[in-house]
Amino acid sequence: MSSNMFSRMFGKPKQETNALMTLDKLNETLEMLEKKEKVLLKKASAEVEKAKDYTRAKNKRAAIQCLKRKRLYEQQIEQLGNFQLRIHDQMIMLEGAKATTETVDALRTGASAMKAMQKATNIDDVDKTMDEINEQTENMKQIQEALATPIGAAADFDEDELEAELEELEGAELEEQLLQPATTAPAAPVHVPAGKQPARPIAQKRTAEEDELAALQAEMAL
Repeated sequence: MSSNMFSRMFGKPKQETNALMTLDKLNETLEMLEKKEKVLLKKASAEVEKAKDYTRAKNKRAAIQCLKRKRLYEQQIEQLGNFQLRIHDQMIMLEGAKATTETVDALRTGASAMKAMQKATNIDDVDKTMDEINEQTENMKQIQEALATPIGAAADFDEDELEAELEELEGAELEEQLLQPATTAPAAPVHVPAGKQPARPIAQKRTAEEDELAALQAEMAL
């Protein structure tokens, strides 16, 4: 189905407005028919009551006339019912056409937007951009590696020799810690003038680390 044919069938914004106006008109007509139907039902019911009264009064001819009028009202009521069904059918079809138009219009708008986006970013542009990003990433990686590589005198150092030297330093540091005295050297004697008692030497306080080291040396001596 071509777009021109679709436009003729389901319409453009102006025809959509006309569809809304038509739905309003159909609703008004339906309400009017329903009101007439109620009036005719009351009239038919009234003719039945009159016929009963004439029957009790032995006026058979008048009673028959009442029933004839009741039949006429019933025929009009049936006709109004058919009119209402026709209006309901047309309203359903019109509402369906309106929903279809709105759906197709939304899909058309989405397709146009998607087409514009794809035109702005086609696959060739995406591939080119990704290639540029990968190239820049690789260049940056090479630059970082070049900056991290030693140059000059530092490039001649042997990593294995440096590691061996570091191990020797660590061993010497550990040995020095083990051989360190458990306590500090005693303080020099204090000369006290005659006649005065020398003051009691102040006990040197040892730290917890010194205590642990002394205990370790004692165990090694054993």
